[in-house]
Order: sequence, then structure tokens, then C-alpha cells
Amino acid sequence: MAKRLFIPWGIFILLIASAIVSAGLLPASSAEISPESGSPEPKFIALTFDDGPDPVYTPVLLDGLARRGVKASFFLIGKNIDGNEDIIRRMDRDGHLIGNHTTAHVMLTALSEDAARQEIEETNQKISQITGKPVTYLRPPFGSWNEEMEDISSMEVILWNIDPLDWKVQNRKDIVSHVLQHAKNGGIILLHDHYPASVEAALEIVDTLQAEGYTFVTAEELLIN
Repeated sequence: MAKRLFIPWGIFILLIASAIVSAGLLPASSAEISPESGSPEPKFIALTFDDGPDPVYTPVLLDGLARRGVKASFFLIGKNIDGNEDIIRRMDRDGHLIGNHTTAHVMLTALSEDAARQEIEETNQKISQITGKPVTYLRPPFGSWNEEMEDISSMEVILWNIDPLDWKVQNRKDIVSHVLQHAKNGGIILLHDHYPASVEAALEIVDTLQAEGYTFVTAEELLIN
């Protein structure tokens, strides 16, 4: 009488699974696959820049973003707009989000209501005169905002959750390292487009995170999604 071949239950399951994979009925690895869509989970991140426009470094940044097909968000200081209107027109033409960063980069919560309102409205008017579009988003300098400020402006406030303190370190390598360590789905990166190290770092960050599967969107698109 021939002997029966006994296969342990665990090994039997593995053999069946292997056969199914070989037949193409299941992916070889499902660890990085979304069970709903059968594709990798999307990762969205926003690149934002404060204090511009800068007549030298902002155009360099815009060139780099255009080559990479990336849309960013720019929060402009009103006093830096005069003489740089063409840069703002290009931002708008390239599909970037253009927001308000007050007229003189002041702490709004330290001002009277009238003074704070003027800081916001003057910059809105300057941007709208150039783009022909209303300004919807505000980034208060220093992140200084509270419930009382909502009576002054109905604009939507956009802050950040990834801050490499580029204005302080002004070192490309350190800026890149910090952002890559803290990158996450739904991240909003804060940089400034009037420092050469920040512009260089921003483009390196884009190249690295795109290779890791991130999609760069405007802050508005991130909030909507």
C-alpha cells in the first residue's frame, strides 16, 4: 500500500496562496496596495512660500517648479509687490495659489482692528489688481491668529505643519533633511522664496518626494481633498 503524503496545514495554505499568485489572481505583495483601489495609497503634500515675491530668487524657483510640473502656494507681502507685478502674473498663469501675508509682515493680533484690517485689505487689493481675481487665503505672519481676528476678515487662514526654519538656518542640506524627515501625507511645508538656500532646497525636496510617490498640490487643493 502506498504511503499517504501528509502536508501540514500551514504549508498547505502557503502552497495554495503561491499557486493563486502565480496564476495572476492576486498581487505578489499587498502590503503597499490599497484594498479598495488595488493601487498604492496616494500621498499629497503642499509646498508653500512666504514673504515674496523676490525679484531674483522667485523667478528661479518658478522656473524649477515649471520644469517639474509642480504647483505651489505663495503668500505675498504687500510692500514686496510693487515692481514685481510680472512675477505675480506668472505665478497666476502657472497655476500657483497666491495668498495674502499682510502688507508689512506684522503680528496682526498686536494691532488695532482697523490697522489689522488695513494690513489685509491693502495687500488683497494689490494682488487682485494684478490677477483680476479675489484673494481667498491668508497666512498671518508668525501664525498669529485668534477667534477675535475672524471678525476682521472672513478669509480662510492657512498655517503649516512642517517648518525647517529655513530663514534661520539658511543651509540647503539642513532644510532638505528636516523636511524629508517630517514629510507626511497632508503636510504643508513652510519655506521662504527670498533665500537662495531655500529655493535650492525646495527643488531638491520636490525631486526626492516625487520619487517617493508624493504628489505636490496647492494648499487649497490639499484642504479640499
